[in-house]
Amino acid sequence: SLTGMKITVERAILLKALAHVQSVVERRNTIPILANVLIAAQDGVLRLTATDMEIALVEEVAGIEVERPGRTTAPAATLYEIVRKLPEGAKVQLDHGGGDAPLALRAGRFHTSLSVLPVEDFPSMTEGKLPHRFALGAGQLRDMVDRTRFAISTEETRYYLNGIYLHVADSDGARVLRAVATDGHRLARMQVEPVPEGASGMPGVIVPRKTVNEVRKLAEETQDEITVALSDTKIRFTLGSVQLTSKLIDGTFPEYERVIPRGNDKVLTVDKQQFAEAVGRVAAISSERSRPVKLSIDRNHLMLSAASPEQGQAQEELDDGAVTYESSPLEIGFQARYLNDITDQITDKVEFRFADGSAPTVVQDAGKPAALYVLMPMR
Repeated sequence: SLTGMKITVERAILLKALAHVQSVVERRNTIPILANVLIAAQDGVLRLTATDMEIALVEEVAGIEVERPGRTTAPAATLYEIVRKLPEGAKVQLDHGGGDAPLALRAGRFHTSLSVLPVEDFPSMTEGKLPHRFALGAGQLRDMVDRTRFAISTEETRYYLNGIYLHVADSDGARVLRAVATDGHRLARMQVEPVPEGASGMPGVIVPRKTVNEVRKLAEETQDEITVALSDTKIRFTLGSVQLTSKLIDGTFPEYERVIPRGNDKVLTVDKQQFAEAVGRVAAISSERSRPVKLSIDRNHLMLSAASPEQGQAQEELDDGAVTYESSPLEIGFQARYLNDITDQITDKVEFRFADGSAPTVVQDAGKPAALYVLMPMR
């Protein structure tokens, strides 16, 4: 519009909204408009939008002074940096004369003018129907992400593993909402029971890693319910005044159920803190990324050991009090990093279920069976 836009907004309010939207903007993109934030003001509401064409984040800020309603776009990172460096309590005035006139920003005695790009060039990603809708507690969403995202694959060739598979499944006769991630070496599965109302007819979808990370950051700041709406190509998370819409990964997630062993009957229970610290100490002997740590398990006794041809070897014993194991002796090796990623998710006692020294192992938090992990041993 030729009228441009003129608004006044408090620094703290603008800063919080800019912090959210600018984190979606790709620093290294080749399309100039994607470096910009779309700023729209009317009826006392400011709407900020940023997108990288995969994700669009929209934040609404209410209770601002709108002198002239309108829309413009401005460089997201620069605008965020400027507002961040303004003094606390500052009132920020944004004034755009329309057309390709610059956007003037004033706060106290500070003044800057920022180049704008045409609003018409800003891509819209938020249209389209999202027929499935349900609500999740913020804590539930944080849990689902935290317990699974470490296992997301970073291999670009297996793009269908570069996210979290969100779907409805049957678990011991109950319908549950499940999040699963795997990279082929380990698998993480977290479920919410009962399945949230409105989710039961949803298609299984793969939510990309960047989306998972952005929504997790936003969920950190809220205690409220989060609304999830989706189709088979897009998902939208609504958290208070923020809306994140994302494309989904177009691929087929593997039949993960097939790799979860059913019959592992050798059960080791070990104190999480003591186990994690011992793994860290023993693994320090080796500088390889894939540091193998060997578990030698006997009745109520666990020996952790590691060796490196260059550095030497190390071992640590855990027994009565920290360890419970009643089955036949067993030796098995795992990557230290993979063990630590899993124990990071566990609060008190770790439960390992083995078949033998070379078969996939099931790991769970003895107190929280909603999360389940599968770990491939090292040969």
